[in-house]
Amino acid sequence: MYLARLLRRKEILRVKIPTGETSHRSVTKMTVREALNMALDEELARDERVFILGEEVAEFDGAYKITRGLWKKYGDKRLIDTPISEAGFCGIAIGAALAGLRPICEFMTFNFSMQAFDRIINSAAKNFYMSGGRYSVPVLFRGPNGNCKGLAAQHSQCFAAWYMSTPGLKVMSPATCEDYRGCLKSAVRDPDPVIMLESEMLYNIEFPVSDQAMDKDYQIPIGKAKVEKPGKHITLVTHGQAYIYTLQAAELLAGQGIEAEVINLRSLRPLDWDTIFKSISKTHRLMTVELGWPRCGVGAEIIATVMENPVFFQLDAPAVRCAGVDVPMPYSEKMEYECTPKDHHIVDYAKRICGTKF
Repeated sequence: MYLARLLRRKEILRVKIPTGETSHRSVTKMTVREALNMALDEELARDERVFILGEEVAEFDGAYKITRGLWKKYGDKRLIDTPISEAGFCGIAIGAALAGLRPICEFMTFNFSMQAFDRIINSAAKNFYMSGGRYSVPVLFRGPNGNCKGLAAQHSQCFAAWYMSTPGLKVMSPATCEDYRGCLKSAVRDPDPVIMLESEMLYNIEFPVSDQAMDKDYQIPIGKAKVEKPGKHITLVTHGQAYIYTLQAAELLAGQGIEAEVINLRSLRPLDWDTIFKSISKTHRLMTVELGWPRCGVGAEIIATVMENPVFFQLDAPAVRCAGVDVPMPYSEKMEYECTPKDHHIVDYAKRICGTKF
């Protein structure tokens, strides 16, 4: 029901598609849902070891219709409906990966991955190390992460910081259609366990996709960020759904004489420190933007690392986190709206860092 409400209310993100590198190339427009479905289809066709398992991924075409049409095309052995038992089917995926297959394990929401946390951390993440490098676990765990319009506290948590703190895991948080295509393909082909944190709020949002990104072998290297908008006054580092609000904020700031450089991380573990440090050396100001909690979050890690490196001396103002409110997510949509940073919050923080009086 909440998905249907989302589809009816596409305007909730007020998306203005960025006009950057893709504006100078031939482009195709598609939704994030379509980008994921196409990428999954191509990977299933490319490698017979790839299969998808999870709740309702087969006959029902997926809870969010990400796997629409794939069961009819590839059959029961390649798309497997599982019981509502995250610990069980996550364990099956890890076992299959150890046996030489390439499973894609879908969580209906990463909040439910808590049921399988022991499997992901103690089995998938640590196995290569504990086996002395003999047994890798090439499995992709993917699904929606974070808040989505009235899902309340137990379905709205962002797990980016939880998973990026774990050695042995690779963690991706895409934002645009090109991100989703390239990140998924890199994750499926990687020899290590990968977490791909998606946004239910973005599934129905349409982005331009370049001819280059439409290539069946298009990949975004894990650990490589992208400067989505160049600027010289402040660096805004963000990921996932927060990228949309950050880009909107950068456009508002530009109208007030502040040129913000927007970095779309795409990969949270490993992080692209070179891109972040290079940007700070140019703008001399830093703000991180995320929708998760501020304590021990993605922004906290980035700012702590900046403090510990020589790039700290390039800062002309304190680095600041712009994050969600430190409370469980309310059920009320109006209250939820105020619990995560939007474009006007980001603008307010950025102007303070830049010293603008208002």
